[in-house]
Amino acid sequence: MGKRLIAGLIVVGLAVGVWVLWPREGSDTTTTTLPVAAATTTSTTNATTTSSSTPDVTVATTTTRLESHVVETVEEAEEILRALWFGWFEGIYNQDEDRIREVVGSQQFLDAGRNAFSSLKFVGQPALDTVDFLELEMLESTSDCIVLWVEADAPFIDAVQTTNKSVDVIRWDGDSWTLFSTWQYRNDLWEADCESRLESLS
Repeated sequence: MGKRLIAGLIVVGLAVGVWVLWPREGSDTTTTTLPVAAATTTSTTNATTTSSSTPDVTVATTTTRLESHVVETVEEAEEILRALWFGWFEGIYNQDEDRIREVVGSQQFLDAGRNAFSSLKFVGQPALDTVDFLELEMLESTSDCIVLWVEADAPFIDAVQTTNKSVDVIRWDGDSWTLFSTWQYRNDLWEADCESRLESLS
């Protein structure tokens, strides 16, 4: 119960601007690298252009599908995570709940996106190639869970500091990867999120 509450607070905090306010001092710097499952993975990114809910704005809807969903390399993990965060921010920017549903695998992430419609401010439209990772380390990779330690930059957010460090947990939902949870520190209690049952979103 406590773990889920912490995860929920962190996700909601991210949505409303904690993304740029989390403390850097005292953060755990211990490197923990777990074995990565070996498999052949083919990744494709399909881009389509759709009309957004914002008048006179056209956005690119990008999703990542994998023929084999075991991720072996940091480069593959980075591509997946970038597409997921882009979809989440794009959904908030356009106040498009369906877009957010495409990329999240937990009710907390969906609720955080909804809450951010009125609280997260942007300096420009999110773009896939501007979601940047200054640091990315794969902590765990299995057939249905990827855990990444990342320092990410989202320069389209209206904030003094646009970078954030976190542990991001990504889950396989049957045909695509989804954002499941995010944690502030490397040694937070993220392990159980790889075993948790995927949620039905409401």
